[in-house]
Order: sequence, then C-alpha cells, then structure tokens
Amino acid sequence: MRLRKHIGDVWPIMPGSEQLPQDWPGWPDGRKFAFVLTHDVESEAGLHKCRSLMQLELDLGFRSSFNFVPEGSYHVPAELREELTASGFEVGIHDLKHDGHLFASHREFKRRAARINHYLAEWGAVGFRSAFMLRKLDWLHELGIGYDASTFDTDPFEPQPEGCQTIFPFWLPRPTGGSINHQQSTVNSSSRGYIELPYTLPQDFTLFLLLCEKTIDIWRRKLDWIAEHGGMALIDTHPDYMALDGSSQKTEEYPIELYKELLDYIRSRYSGEYWPALPRQVAAHCSRVWPYPRTTRRIRLSSFA
Repeated sequence: MRLRKHIGDVWPIMPGSEQLPQDWPGWPDGRKFAFVLTHDVESEAGLHKCRSLMQLELDLGFRSSFNFVPEGSYHVPAELREELTASGFEVGIHDLKHDGHLFASHREFKRRAARINHYLAEWGAVGFRSAFMLRKLDWLHELGIGYDASTFDTDPFEPQPEGCQTIFPFWLPRPTGGSINHQQSTVNSSSRGYIELPYTLPQDFTLFLLLCEKTIDIWRRKLDWIAEHGGMALIDTHPDYMALDGSSQKTEEYPIELYKELLDYIRSRYSGEYWPALPRQVAAHCSRVWPYPRTTRRIRLSSFA
C-alpha cells in the first residue's frame, strides 16, 4: 500500500504521544499500564461469532467489551447481551445504523442521538463508538455516556486520519452554556463531560486485511512501547473478520490464532504488570482520579470538533 511508505514516522508509534497527562496519578494497584479489549460487531456473521470469542477470552482469563449496532443489519438478542454481562463482559453501543451518516447534519444527529440514548438506557450501557471512527466530539455531549471510544492516538488509514496523539485517556468537558439532553450515567463524569478512550493498538482489519500482515509483530512492538511508557493499550477488533470455530478461512477473515497469540503474549510477557480493564472501568477510574479533569496539552481538540 503506497500510503504505508510515507507514514513510518507517525505509525504505528506517534512520537510524543507518550507524554503523561497533567496530574496523572497512574493506574490502580500500581499496575504499569492498562490493557483494554474491545470488539465492534458490524454484521450478522460477526454476531454469530460472539459467544465463541467470549469463551476464548474467558479461557485465557480476559474480559472485553462488545459494541453492537442497535439498528443495523442484524438484531441483537437480549439473551446474548445478558450472557455477556453475566460473565463479566461489557456491552456498548456502536453508532446507530453503521451507515456513516451519524454526523451528516446536527439535526440528523440529534434525531439519532435520541435513539442512541434509548438503547444506552435499555442495555445499561455507558460507552459509545461511532462507525468508521467518524466523529464530532462536541456533539457527543448529547449522549448519556460515560465514555466515547471513537478516536485513536495515530491511524492514518482512517477516513478522518487526524489522531489525538496520546496513549492515555483524556477528558472532554461539557461545553459551558446551552442545554445538553443527557441521561444520568453510572459513570460520574457524564453530567460534566465524558472520558475519551482512544484505541492505541492498530485495528485487526488494518493489519491483516488491508496491509496483509501475517504476524503480530506490529502489535507486539506497539504494546511493548505502550507498556514502557505506562499508557493504555486499547485494541479494537472485529469478530466479523475472525476465522473462528475451526472453519475454513474466508477471503475477508484472518486466523483467530493471531488474536490468541496477542493475548498469550501479554499474559506471559507482562504477568502481574498490567491492569486488565473494561472500558467502563477505565472511564470510572479516570473520573475518580480527576475530580476536576483537564485535557493534556497535546490533544488537538480542533481536529475533532
């Protein structure tokens, strides 16, 4: 891919993104860094793989967040959501329709926001991620969320390629003045703003389908760098693209063994050093340790407004 030849100085590692946030107190229990697993379920094919993926992570001692499209091409069974949360996993909202039109106009966004808030309440969810990582972060104050996960530290392969240039969570304060229609969240920050959780490990689609990588070397390199600097290693993967259950690998899939290799690597290489957290736990931690949070100086919010 031609773009790859010109991005080596900013991807997969963005120099300077390791700068600590102002007043950063660290991770719980003195852990060196945080490790956060998230999945976006984009199709019915992905939906059918959720239980197998959940079991794989359970067997290895991990929990993750599954983000579902409420009004997309598939129906999300309440039984699946309940099974996930009963097993210690998290359920989040992945856009509304996954059609790329969420931010087409503010009027359309407000209409869809009302529907998203309905699902947040019905599902007991506090997290949101937009489709295709499209974003107008100021608009998301219309949602009753504790955190958003629609950004990244660096990813020039995305439709909106500007990264937030940090491997740490950061705070998006509610704008002063005006009325924000929000529902009360179980994460304390929702009435004052929300926590932004950028993904900091490259997406599986980017590595294995777009760039045709055959190993997890890029994941390992980036994870080691994040661990060295005490950041948040947050990954966004898609069961849609995983060849699970021993099925023969299709064109738009990659071997699940690559994902399992990442989990095995962190368990063996960093045993006892990382905080294995759900996104909602990271947001709750940041809301507690930053009673009056401030963004880091490196966050270019103008890129996301």
